[in-house]
Amino acid sequence: MMRRTILPDEIEEFRDSSWFREGAGRVETVQHAERFIEQVGFTACLTDSRKPGPSLYVAVCGRRDAVMPRNVQKDPESSHTWLLKDEIIRRGRIYYGKLPHGKTMFLAPRMIPYFNALWGLRRREEKAKLSKAARAVLRPLRKEWEMASADLRAESGISDRKKFSLAMDELQAAMIVVPSEVIYQPKFTYLWGLAEERFAERLSLRVDRKTALREIARCFLAGAGLTIPGELARVAGLSRPEAGLGNRALVREGYAVMLGPGTYRLSRLGRD
Repeated sequence: MMRRTILPDEIEEFRDSSWFREGAGRVETVQHAERFIEQVGFTACLTDSRKPGPSLYVAVCGRRDAVMPRNVQKDPESSHTWLLKDEIIRRGRIYYGKLPHGKTMFLAPRMIPYFNALWGLRRREEKAKLSKAARAVLRPLRKEWEMASADLRAESGISDRKKFSLAMDELQAAMIVVPSEVIYQPKFTYLWGLAEERFAERLSLRVDRKTALREIARCFLAGAGLTIPGELARVAGLSRPEAGLGNRALVREGYAVMLGPGTYRLSRLGRD
């Protein structure tokens, strides 16, 4: 677990503004939520102030010290965040899915090519890199384009819920499948669709790995102002060496200044 680091006041205030942690700028509507995601580039949904990085929940609360209560069902802020998440999925303008390392994130469209460069699979790679269960789930979905979880289990022949969930996680991590709708009646279920249908243009862009790491680092630093050791890696699901490659690329072009091992600051904010 990363030790909590005390950041300079000016950096916390910078993050308050860029991550919508001020009461006056808190997120209330789905349109505002989408603008928030567009600004930060990528963000978690229901993390709170105990986790690094931007969060839709914290933006809904509009305060930097927001902590998720134990009884989230009765908490109006967490409930509102959940409903906003459902509406964002339904509108289909923002990418949402469980990426590698269990990172469930929103991605602004401009960031999709960079995350896809790191973790996406091309169609010709699927047979070699996807499990048999994941391929079994993908087969009927490619025919129908959108299916509910129960229908996918039936058509894929995977009756075991845990095995099916693992297959869906694998397909999301490869940026092939995304949730396209959330249904609560007569029972709760997701509708699943193909990422290439919703985000065809962005997923078709080819970006090399070095560029992807640099641009993910740029996106995070633009909102964070300062990044400390391990922070970018935890937020974006990168390894520490990968995060370092991205940040050092920003230093070489003058966008960032290295203050110490693993610590980088936006050049325009000054060194101290």
